[in-house]
Amino acid sequence: MPESTNLRLRLPLLCIILEVILIILFGTLVEYNHDTDAKLWNKGINQNATRHDYENEFYYRYPSFQDVHVMIFVGFGFLMTFLQRYGFSSVGFNFLIAAFSLQWATLMQGFVHGLHHGKIHVGVTSMINADFCTGSVLISFGAVLGKTSPVQLLVMAIFEVTLFAVNEFILLSVLGANDAGGSMTIHTFGAYFGLMVTRVLYRPNLDKSKHRNSSVYHSDLFAMIGTIYLWMFWPSFNSAITNYGDPQHRTAMNTYYSLASCTLATFAFSALVSPEGKLDMVHIQNAALAGGVAVGTAGEMMLTAFGSMIVGFLAGTISVLGYKYLTPILESKLKIQDTCGIHNLHGMPGVLGAVVGAITSAMASKEVYGNGLHRVFADATDDKWDPKSRGGFQAVSLAVTLAMALLGGLVTGFILKLPIYGSPPDTHCFEDELYWEIPGEEEGHNELKEVASPSEEEKLSS
Repeated sequence: MPESTNLRLRLPLLCIILEVILIILFGTLVEYNHDTDAKLWNKGINQNATRHDYENEFYYRYPSFQDVHVMIFVGFGFLMTFLQRYGFSSVGFNFLIAAFSLQWATLMQGFVHGLHHGKIHVGVTSMINADFCTGSVLISFGAVLGKTSPVQLLVMAIFEVTLFAVNEFILLSVLGANDAGGSMTIHTFGAYFGLMVTRVLYRPNLDKSKHRNSSVYHSDLFAMIGTIYLWMFWPSFNSAITNYGDPQHRTAMNTYYSLASCTLATFAFSALVSPEGKLDMVHIQNAALAGGVAVGTAGEMMLTAFGSMIVGFLAGTISVLGYKYLTPILESKLKIQDTCGIHNLHGMPGVLGAVVGAITSAMASKEVYGNGLHRVFADATDDKWDPKSRGGFQAVSLAVTLAMALLGGLVTGFILKLPIYGSPPDTHCFEDELYWEIPGEEEGHNELKEVASPSEEEKLSS
């Protein structure tokens, strides 16, 4: 294997340095919030008094956090195991960059959203938000899957988490946008950031590894594990940080029906675009999830169940068509080598979700929401509140996200292009053996296939 990919010094040094920096920053800047701190939570309560501990935020938010956490580490990890010789890296590197990103995201989101007397307060909600940011990084990981080293991925995470926090602050705090499920802040940002990075890292000779950039029966089956986990827990993902009560209930329900409708559209169009009418596992693994992405912005709004089903059906349709027709064009014409097809699962459905959110916001009214209007739109307490203006701000938020993602991905891509990170050569992309100890029988089996297999001419002559 190429000596240039040796990680014996690169990866340990980077991991140790980053973690030491994180520990120091956490030690000086981070403290428990009210619901986590023993002194603050029990302030004014004597030892013999009773209080309702179930009122602690933990009991309201932790079930959703658990679901989101499973999506990040199991769902995203296994979704990317479809490559036949890259399973270790798909799950392992996903594990590595997620563990780093959630720590870095806690700091970056704490900085931009405001310090409390010079400190960043952490609790279960900050854990959920950090996981959301991590999800965006993992989406970008899908675009460069198999073509980057773990060192490159950690460096990418440093920049992407920082820009994610800034973009999130602009959208949610400055523009006052609604985006509880992250159609814009998570999916659109992560997708177009990753697409720009992979464009800058374009490999003209990637065809030399084309035989590895494919799946086998069992690798696609493992990837479906990730799909099912993501599909099951997506209602929790979209509703995790919405207001308690009807907004959270409504978000979970809208996501539930959008995903169901999206799945039927995925199966229908997957068979329809095949000349033989067969289903493509790539479509089922990915496009069936697009409904969760597309309903992320408008999920807490009065989208209605049938409206959510329409959105889900549209998302599944454009995602399948994107995999079939658009992905080859992006690679051949724009030189965007999108390994996982994140443009079809996260990019286009994310933009669709942002548009649906803008339209639904512009149609909001007191007649429809009653006294619950301000619980969805925080600025609706003002008598001069204008729904059309709110819809306009939602549209502006999409434009800001795209600009931040594309510019940030461009700069990050050029940084990752430096020849110091141990990236794989074109001839050995999508291969675990570069970075992992491979079990003996697998290694031997691989060598037999590549070295000892007789050619077709030898078979014929014998």
